[in-house]
Amino acid sequence: MGEGRVRGNFKMKKILYGFLMIFILAFFSGCAVVNPWEREHLADPVMQFDYNKEEKAVREHFLGTSEGSAGGFGASGGGCGCN
Repeated sequence: MGEGRVRGNFKMKKILYGFLMIFILAFFSGCAVVNPWEREHLADPVMQFDYNKEEKAVREHFLGTSEGSAGGFGASGGGCGCN
C-alpha cells in the first residue's frame, strides 16, 4: 500500500517539474536585451503592419467593393466607451 503511494507521489513531482520547466522556458524566451544602436532596426517602417500607404489604400478599396461596405479599419470609439 505504501509503495503505490510513493510511486504516485513521484509521478506528481515529475509532472510538476515538467510544468515548472515549461513555464521557465516560456517566461525567459521572451527576454531580449536590445542595445540602443540596435533599436533603429526595430523602429524601421518596414516593421509596421501598414507601412505602405498605397498598398493599404488598395486593400481597403478592394475589401470595400467586394464586401459592399466601407470603413472599419481604424480604432473604434470616441471616448464614450462604446465600440
